[in-house]
Amino acid sequence: MGSIRPQYVKKIAVDLVNSSPDLFTENFHKNSELLKTVIQGASKKDFNEITGYATRYVIKKRHRTEKEAEFTGETVE
Repeated sequence: MGSIRPQYVKKIAVDLVNSSPDLFTENFHKNSELLKTVIQGASKKDFNEITGYATRYVIKKRHRTEKEAEFTGETVE
């Protein structure tokens, strides 16, 4: 069973990833270091949930583009 995250965690993570997609990677620790400069005043739990969802969102986004490319016959780098 997956973890359920609050809507504000999802909204913050998606907004951050979509605003600068080239900065976020599939590595939780790199994303954590990046978000330390952006997010201030959040509790440790909220910070980790936002970082984790951002990482998961990047992975899902990559899989989605690979599936679309496979369906249309394009190549993805």
